[in-house]
Amino acid sequence: MPISMTRHSLRMLAVLVLLGVAAFPIYWMLVTSLTPTQALFADRPQLLPSLAQLPVYASVFSLKPVGTWLFNSFCVAVGTTVLSIALAVFPAYALSRFRFGGKGAIGFGLFATQMLPEAMLIVPLYAIFAQMSLLNTLSGLILANTAFTVPVITWILKGAIDGVPIEVEEAARVDGCSRIGIVLSVVVPLIAPTLAAAAVISFFHGWNEYVFAQTLVTEDRLHTASVGLASFIGELSTPLDAVMAVGVMYTLPAVFFYLIVQRHVVSGMTAGSVKG
Repeated sequence: MPISMTRHSLRMLAVLVLLGVAAFPIYWMLVTSLTPTQALFADRPQLLPSLAQLPVYASVFSLKPVGTWLFNSFCVAVGTTVLSIALAVFPAYALSRFRFGGKGAIGFGLFATQMLPEAMLIVPLYAIFAQMSLLNTLSGLILANTAFTVPVITWILKGAIDGVPIEVEEAARVDGCSRIGIVLSVVVPLIAPTLAAAAVISFFHGWNEYVFAQTLVTEDRLHTASVGLASFIGELSTPLDAVMAVGVMYTLPAVFFYLIVQRHVVSGMTAGSVKG
């Protein structure tokens, strides 16, 4: 066998192994969800899912409002993503292109916001949201999550804008494009791959966040999936198959979102590779 074919086979084998390692946790969640709770403590683990247990996925909807939880999580995640990117684009452009007093302090302040954990800020944030009537609202969760993601997204986008040649903006300015038009029609398309990466970070934060969702929302109909999933844990017993069934449904949307956005990241990174 030629050396080139051997190397190709080894690379493909390595890719398959990595894919297996990455996908195994989801597969094990699926197997656990399709295994009766008493069988989970058997001497030999069950390595293949039992299709006879598929009704557990329908039963969890009768036990808890799982569909409502997933919809709330989706609204919070999408709202956090859209608002974070919208609020971060122009500050990132200002930090990249303009020189002004206090620029370094502002940059450091953005970093400083990440030094405090959510648990330390939840009490003052709760008091502020209570005065603004934002408790028990999905919009309040979106604002709280956005406050933590905007500083990170701002620095990520700033790094991408730093790589955009200033000559491109000057050419657009000569053609009569305004500053806002330059940002929206010239800079934003050029940093599309970075925007996709920022969207992944924002979406995952909004989708997985638990502390704010648990504290700022007390009504069952507004709970997100992260909080709802925790409600399955009982004081005396926990239906592990039901927990894992909801866990699979909770995990797959985030995985699908990442796979879809990752395609745009890769295509954006390679779009200019054939241009001279």
